[in-house]
Amino acid sequence: MPENPKLLDPFKLGAINVKNRIALAPMTRARAGKERVPNSLMSEYYTQRVAAGLIITEATTISAQANGWNESPGIYTDEMAAGRQSTVDAVHELDGKIVLQLWHCGRASHSSFHDGEPAVAPSAIKLNGEYVHTPLGKQPYEVPRALRSDELPGIVDDYQVATQRAKDIGFDGVEIHSANGYLLDEFLQSKTNHREDDYGGSIEARFRMLSEVVAATAEVIGADRVGVRLSPNGVFNDMGSPDYREQFSYVATQLDSFGLAYLHIMDGLAFGFHELGEPMTLADFRELTNTPLIGNCGYTKETAETAIDGGHADLIAFGRPFISNPDLVERFANGWPLNADADVADWYSPTGAKGYTDFPKHSV
Repeated sequence: MPENPKLLDPFKLGAINVKNRIALAPMTRARAGKERVPNSLMSEYYTQRVAAGLIITEATTISAQANGWNESPGIYTDEMAAGRQSTVDAVHELDGKIVLQLWHCGRASHSSFHDGEPAVAPSAIKLNGEYVHTPLGKQPYEVPRALRSDELPGIVDDYQVATQRAKDIGFDGVEIHSANGYLLDEFLQSKTNHREDDYGGSIEARFRMLSEVVAATAEVIGADRVGVRLSPNGVFNDMGSPDYREQFSYVATQLDSFGLAYLHIMDGLAFGFHELGEPMTLADFRELTNTPLIGNCGYTKETAETAIDGGHADLIAFGRPFISNPDLVERFANGWPLNADADVADWYSPTGAKGYTDFPKHSV
């Protein structure tokens, strides 16, 4: 490792060698169609951004029960896995590294995704939000069904099977989405986990579900090819717990023993802050773990360089700047200006290339 690491220096994330410290953040873009099968347009989107040291795919559901976003991709059928194969192959042909983010929406879903059955969650606590986008249009959030204890091993198995599919088609690793108010984050946080069994009631018990998922995925692909995403400061999807510092400090400490490829920490506040205390920083996590750290949320080239140079982060993930700048790495390297931000209306639009793969690269 260089004495003063820079944003464009290579790094080793567990078993994954990356060519620079820039990651493409996972961003749901809703281009997979109603069947949730990844397609050639999505492959083009990722290969346009292959200069990133690490590509983290958009959140990809592990089962039909996990669904909760219109036209997002899945990985729970052979057809879905086959649809991803072309992306993995194309990224590798261009010397890129790509990991699959594994997702269960939990209570941030709606019964219309599940044939009228309620979404599931650790506890029957409704998300306090304005509405959810569903196959029926905008709908109010509903009270989820609390998962029974005997159902949880099946969900862990779903993560393991999804990891096997990812491994079989050649992904360099997987990232477990345990952030932003989705199922595994709901298990971690006291605001959403009021269980009285072995998966709730204490900081240690609330970690159990994530721990079992990590162990199950690591068994398939190796812990050094598994990353975990956390959002200790986040308010998205009505999150934020009074004991967040104790909970996420414990999580980071316990995950350190697995020998993971990385922890992906949403330390930036651009996605919203619950304001229940001082935000947890990358420096805080650096003291808690020896696992490589990826910072994310609201970073610029300058703040990313500061985080890398200061030793607080090993990589920085960029989201919105990568949407409208497929050649973001080259722009950073050459000091070229960035394109204007993409129109929010195009972020999740299932209209194909518009606002997805039609952004210009810099003209030399």
